[in-house]
Amino acid sequence: MRHRHSRTCSHPSHSSGFGTGLLAGAAAATAFFLGRRLNSARKVSSGHPLKHQVLDAASQVMQRKYPMEAMSTYLNGFHHYADDMGRQVEASHFCIHLEHDLHQCVIFDSNRSDARLIGIEYIISAERYEQLPEEEKPLWHSHHYEVKSGILVAPGIPELAERSYFEDLVTTYGKTFHTWQIDRDDFPYGIPQLMMAFTRDGQIDEELMKRRDERLGISTEERRRKRAEIPLPDVSPKANGGPTPPDSESHQPPHESLNDSR
Repeated sequence: MRHRHSRTCSHPSHSSGFGTGLLAGAAAATAFFLGRRLNSARKVSSGHPLKHQVLDAASQVMQRKYPMEAMSTYLNGFHHYADDMGRQVEASHFCIHLEHDLHQCVIFDSNRSDARLIGIEYIISAERYEQLPEEEKPLWHSHHYEVKSGILVAPGIPELAERSYFEDLVTTYGKTFHTWQIDRDDFPYGIPQLMMAFTRDGQIDEELMKRRDERLGISTEERRRKRAEIPLPDVSPKANGGPTPPDSESHQPPHESLNDSR
């Protein structure tokens, strides 16, 4: 039988019931979202005390994280250790355009909810790079080859938007430190490690790049072809670790075939 509201019910009690209903609805909604966040937190912090999981879930709902919300760009690429090019790791960058000539990025080992924070990178314009002290310049790497070769990608971004972004990024320089040597340890031991970027063909581990492409559903070679018309900038000889002996391939200019990519 359908319930019929009594005409003798006073307005105060009706208002009170309505307010109670709102509070109950709000409580239910909060519980629902907290429950979803708690389930998410459990996936990330499995094995942690329940009170920690509840706190994590509540903070996700109720706290604003302005620096994290300002991270407008997700880039995926690779770094190698400055003192050992054979040690190569994938790097997921999440970046903020802090100033017109300065980006700052946090680096994780993946774009998953349980990703490990492994480092930081600062990105500056060529003009700002030229103003650096001479002893500072070798610590920075150029982005010309990463962009032109297709190694550096912005997953999920439409091609035109990605190309426009990389037309600017190709002239920039970055300084990167990894705080977690994930290729060796399951814990962030030791001091931060200076990292570098690739500067020519034949340096990157092709199998490492292939696995990345398959997982993200992209083609580095296809991106290389589509970026062929992006102008190749002049690169400071002081970048990428500075001058190297003639028989060394550590930081040589990009292979000539890069300019011939079609």
